[in-house]
Amino acid sequence: MRKILAAFIRWVRRFIRETLHVQDENLPYYVTIAVAIVLFVIGLNAFVELTDELVENELESFDRSVTAWVVSFRSDSLTPFFRFMTEMGDVIGYIVISVAIAAYFYLRHRSWRFIVQTLLVLLLSTVCNVVLKRFINRARPTAEHLVSVNTLSYPSGHSMSAMAFYGFLIYLCFQMTMHRVVRTLLVIGLVFMILSIGLSRIYLGVHFPSDVAAGYIGGFIWITFCVVIFNVIDLLRGRRAN
Repeated sequence: MRKILAAFIRWVRRFIRETLHVQDENLPYYVTIAVAIVLFVIGLNAFVELTDELVENELESFDRSVTAWVVSFRSDSLTPFFRFMTEMGDVIGYIVISVAIAAYFYLRHRSWRFIVQTLLVLLLSTVCNVVLKRFINRARPTAEHLVSVNTLSYPSGHSMSAMAFYGFLIYLCFQMTMHRVVRTLLVIGLVFMILSIGLSRIYLGVHFPSDVAAGYIGGFIWITFCVVIFNVIDLLRGRRAN
């Protein structure tokens, strides 16, 4: 997939330079939009395929085996960690982190732009998750729940919001100027957060693995969609400024 995307980016650059004669300063926007559209289509297709398999009861064996494996690691030392991680994918966790990054963006860049964009991605994915849950109407696993839940199961709201929120922060890490080591550490930490939040939902017995997978894909779809919109807006603002 990496080779395919690299070849596609090279083709887009060549097409823009030779055919559209777009100035170099706009190339990053066009390339980002093109790649985001491709990833959006791939993600949407993956979500549809996974949901079709769910409807046709083809995920039961996968869910059962993965759940049994994850639950086998339950212990008094791991349970508090996964409860904490699941809280980091809930309202309070997002409020705390949003305040922290809002302070950073304002003090460092004197701008609310990035925090507004991040919260917008989170809001859209959350609303979409609520609609999908009611439409698909999948019940929670019957295994022992280590935390209380009162909503439907598919797709996982925690996984979807984690991918949307922390995943968009990963995107922003590559949009801002920072030291390579700092960027690498931030990306590793954010990826760890995303994976841990999703895994916690299986560990705590409140989601099937396919719920988590669908949540990740759904959050990724909203990231790519919003990246397209935000970059188009930036292009339009640039043209009006000229």
